Amino acid sequence: MKKIIFLFFILTNSSLLAQVTGNISDSFGNPLSFVSIYLEKNTLGTTSNDAGDYILNIKKPGNYTILFQFLGYKTLKKTVFIKVFPFVLNATLEEESIVLEAISISSKDNPANTIIRNTIASKEKNTNKLANYTANFYSRGLTKIKNAPESFLGMKTGDFGGGLDSTRSGIVYLSETISEITSQKKPKKFKEKIIASKVSGKDNGVSFNRAEESNINLYENSIPIFNDLISPISTNAFGYYNYRLEGTFYDENRKLINKIQIIPKRKGARVFEGHLYVVEDDWALYGAELTTNGAQIGLPMVNSLKLKQSYAYSSKIDLWTLRTQTIDFDIQLFGFKPRGKFSYVYTDYKISPKSTKKTFTNEVLTFEKEATKKDTVYWKKIRPVPLTMEEVNDYALKDSLKIIRKSKKYLDSLDATRNTIGWMNPIMGYTYRNSYKDWNLSYGGPLARTNFNPVQGFHTSVEISYFKRLNEYGKWWNSGINLNYGFSDQKFRPSFFFNKKWNNISRPKIGISGGITTAQFNNRNPILPLNNSVSTLFRKNSYLKIYEKTFAKIDYSEEIRNGIYLNSSLEYANRKPLYNTTNFSFKYKNVSYSSNNPLDDTNFVSAPFQEHEIAILNLGARFVIGQKYLSYPHEKENLGNDKYPSLHLNYRKTFGAENSELNSDALTGRVTQNVNAGNYGRLSYNIRGGIFLEKKNIAFMDYFQPNGNQFTFPLDISYINSFGLLHYYEIFSNDRYAEMHLQHEFRGAILGKIPGINLLNLQLVTGGKALFTADRKPYSEYSIGLNNIGWGKWRFLRVDYVRSNFGGIQRSDWLFGLSMFN
Repeated sequence: MKKIIFLFFILTNSSLLAQVTGNISDSFGNPLSFVSIYLEKNTLGTTSNDAGDYILNIKKPGNYTILFQFLGYKTLKKTVFIKVFPFVLNATLEEESIVLEAISISSKDNPANTIIRNTIASKEKNTNKLANYTANFYSRGLTKIKNAPESFLGMKTGDFGGGLDSTRSGIVYLSETISEITSQKKPKKFKEKIIASKVSGKDNGVSFNRAEESNINLYENSIPIFNDLISPISTNAFGYYNYRLEGTFYDENRKLINKIQIIPKRKGARVFEGHLYVVEDDWALYGAELTTNGAQIGLPMVNSLKLKQSYAYSSKIDLWTLRTQTIDFDIQLFGFKPRGKFSYVYTDYKISPKSTKKTFTNEVLTFEKEATKKDTVYWKKIRPVPLTMEEVNDYALKDSLKIIRKSKKYLDSLDATRNTIGWMNPIMGYTYRNSYKDWNLSYGGPLARTNFNPVQGFHTSVEISYFKRLNEYGKWWNSGINLNYGFSDQKFRPSFFFNKKWNNISRPKIGISGGITTAQFNNRNPILPLNNSVSTLFRKNSYLKIYEKTFAKIDYSEEIRNGIYLNSSLEYANRKPLYNTTNFSFKYKNVSYSSNNPLDDTNFVSAPFQEHEIAILNLGARFVIGQKYLSYPHEKENLGNDKYPSLHLNYRKTFGAENSELNSDALTGRVTQNVNAGNYGRLSYNIRGGIFLEKKNIAFMDYFQPNGNQFTFPLDISYINSFGLLHYYEIFSNDRYAEMHLQHEFRGAILGKIPGINLLNLQLVTGGKALFTADRKPYSEYSIGLNNIGWGKWRFLRVDYVRSNFGGIQRSDWLFGLSMFN
């Protein structure tokens, strides 16, 4: 009955536009989803949905030859004469007969290897044919969840937008986009204009379905969207894959198609497995059925990821073009098990279109006016792939719920549930919400804000803040107070803050803050308080050195033009030295901590500066050369540009101190870049330099101080911004200085080629660092390490052997860290 109703829905709504509709099934009557349906000698096409239904937008009556192509099945060709619309054309596909002829296969003469070599050798020729093109692009994203947990960490998880049934299963995300895309091979450029965008249950209609991120080009050596997985037809693919010819068959044009099994040489490496279909003589891709998992792409929560592509030949443009693509995923994380599919259809290719200087700009994504406001009638006319009954119901349900869930009555009832106070809230935190008026009042509990140092002893904070959203376009303000208390020094230190932002385009933001707080002598904050607390309480090593400041500060930041960011701040502070007040430790009782003096850890009676008042002005700018960006309705998302470095400049002036020696002027510059080397890994560098305009006896916290490290397992070390073995406060400068950090992650480029070692799927990382100051000898480090250490899919550890040299004194040690801070 549901099938009849659905077909009636398709037919009645298809009458709004000239269309061919129907259903596609296999010889047993099972529906076939994502079959490519297209006109012979044309680029007009579509695909079938999960129920096997399709819509092909043909606008004029006449004779047509329609092809139905699906990997693993014989391509079906039907010639029809259409007088009136809608025209119903069903199709039944037969399984393809894969034939493997008696071919002599030896280690020296593997026919699959020959086919793959020819395909690799022909990549340039085949991709040059599609070097410049435009096409229409349709995408659909669908995510379902089954037996969703009702709560997580004591918090209710809700109904995921209203799509769950009584078993807490159903659709949690459904979206569609229709776009016009323009692509250029050399130099590589891409542009997308979204004509229509729709998200079930959402007003803004902005989906995640970007064409460029979905453009999985197996002709490239690596696939960036999949963590640079090695393509099966990469130039160095034979270092990662074995191949086996499973058989051949002929397509509708009597082209011989080879079915090649892709076999990874090492499980867990950055590779696919599955099948490629290659056209004989053309050595072009006919299709792909590939799988991978979380271990390969660096996302342990992913159980599986499946990619399916189908290509079709167009005699009109003499080219094999990608027609359909699907990405299926299966995720498991903290009891949640979402599964889904993102589906894509490419039609109406136009080769070598006319272009101007305005064709490609730094703006790589735009939305047509009212693209997110298209109504149901519009979508029924333009949607190339019909909805399944489940998807129809989801849109209908969530569109009706959308109105209800904006009502004051519903939002108040929702808040009544969420605002319930639990027994853990006093120590963990609590938020009271008024969703209808779009504000909340939050209390940050002391559990995550409690640490230990010899100056304050155990100290903890609570925070009370208020947040008010003023519109949906990024305008908001918040304000709050932080109350910190040290139990050993018995000092109460309150502070406050206020922030306001006006929009999500240039993101202008102002901040006002003040009060009493403690600060690290190195204003780059290299020491994580949690690291120091553990080291102090269990090893009696306290590296954190702090002072007290009573301050008032105002700051402002904004992106004034694309890729040009300005920031400024003005602070007036009273800065006061602090001293140890406790020797408490969990492990040791008769050993004293080092002093709070960073220049002399045996000096417990004097500090490296005298109490003083001073003003600090900072003016900064960041330049992201050639920054690419996405223009959403009422929002700009910046992508950066890895082809060029980013430049950071800053001028700092300290003034107004009673002692004129404390006043200073300093200029700082920094250049950073991440260079993606594809199959050969990633190169990162960070170069910083600066100069004080006049060398003076300034306060120690105003000196240049690099980020050092003295922990064996720092929880948050930045490998490209910190030195691994440089002691804190060992080197500083009030003159000229420069520091350089260089790191290359080889991934599988080296270790993946060593027999035996390659089975471990470890990744080699090398680094070099140097520090130069005007009045000290150079400091240097080099390191070699292993990344991707762990068990199964959970491979998030890293270990480095580091060796340093400072004035002829060498140090060496092991450094353990987390991969996420690469």
